Amino acid sequence: MITRYLRPQMASLWDAKTRYETWLEVELLALEALVREGWVPASALKTIRAQVKINPERIDEIEKVVHHDLVAFVSSLTEQVGEEGRFLHFGMTSSDVVDTALAVLMRKASDHILEGLTSLKQQLREKAETYKQTIMMGRSHGIHGEPITFGLKMLLWYDETQRNIVRMEQAKTAISYGKLSGAMGTFAHLPPKIERYVCKRLGLTPEPVASQIVPRDRHAAYVQTLALIATSLEKFATEIRHLQRTEVLEAEEPFKKGQKGSSAMPHKRNPIGCENICGLARVVRSHAVAAMENIPLWHERDISHSSVERIILPDSTGLLDYMLHRFTGVIENLVVYPDRMAKNMTLTHGVIFSQKVLLELIKKGSSRENAYQAVQTAAMKSLRTTGSFKKALGSDPEVRTHMSREEIDACFDPKGYVAHLDETYRRVLGAYS
Repeated sequence: MITRYLRPQMASLWDAKTRYETWLEVELLALEALVREGWVPASALKTIRAQVKINPERIDEIEKVVHHDLVAFVSSLTEQVGEEGRFLHFGMTSSDVVDTALAVLMRKASDHILEGLTSLKQQLREKAETYKQTIMMGRSHGIHGEPITFGLKMLLWYDETQRNIVRMEQAKTAISYGKLSGAMGTFAHLPPKIERYVCKRLGLTPEPVASQIVPRDRHAAYVQTLALIATSLEKFATEIRHLQRTEVLEAEEPFKKGQKGSSAMPHKRNPIGCENICGLARVVRSHAVAAMENIPLWHERDISHSSVERIILPDSTGLLDYMLHRFTGVIENLVVYPDRMAKNMTLTHGVIFSQKVLLELIKKGSSRENAYQAVQTAAMKSLRTTGSFKKALGSDPEVRTHMSREEIDACFDPKGYVAHLDETYRRVLGAYS
């Protein structure tokens, strides 16, 4: 487990004590169901509830001898209650307890991640609203394209985060399955009603058909969802890293008092938070591959998946929880430079308005081929000589034939490029305008 990055709430969820407590919850609920069916005396359940305690140290001692964690767990309980301990784990196999408890833990981990996504979404909405009209350079291939607004960029991230919330909710539902169908999944020793009772009490759905385990395609889909969300965060963080480059510097992550950017260069303000997000996303994506490798097991099961899951599930959920928390802080305290955005739009001498001129020429009667050639020639001349694109257009015969000076000037208003912001915002935010 990558404990350095686990926040306390997630660290405690995946520690040994919580795992054993969840196993015990499954065992006791199964006993409740057996009491209801008259298979186990109520007095036995009462004694077991009153006397058994989780003792991780004792479980570890027994496991060193038996080399089986669930057997060690059950043995540590039965030795505390004597004769009535024989009813513990009655008719069950290890995976009945382990897989059902794992679903409970993954649901709880999902709730932490959903809380993080919701917090991030709120911060992105605030930024989208604050910077709705803040015009900046839109880029494709890293090259200046046409004007957008910084708020629109944040709105896009907001919308993607909302999709990730839906995906996470679906993943939580897809993993919320338990099983108490026994060693081969045939209910040979416990009837399905026992499984239904336990799963209902835990907020789970009985696995429709299981082998000895809950099928691992569920877990793989869950981890792939985590990887997809992590990759969205990497996408957002990568953009901030680009915007923070010295040559751009339109936005940067917060730099706290007392923070140092470099051991050698005192002037450095590095985007270390966003770089951290990008690096950890690679780890979470790698776990998605491991989760898929866990799907094909031998016959009704082997345990090659078990060792993998002890790493990838705590680490993937814990890392994503940390990444969400850290990136939400970046967005909340993001430093934005509208003046630099405006300045950067002038770097290419007006060529960013080329499509507007192209379309106006076509409207005025020029063929697309002639219009494109005229505008491209003027744009290349402007970029080559660092001269005014508007001036270059004014000296082109094709442009002069079809457009007046005033009509050319009208093409250079950046506000025209964001005239439909309200419609886009309404699509995403509903009644917002």
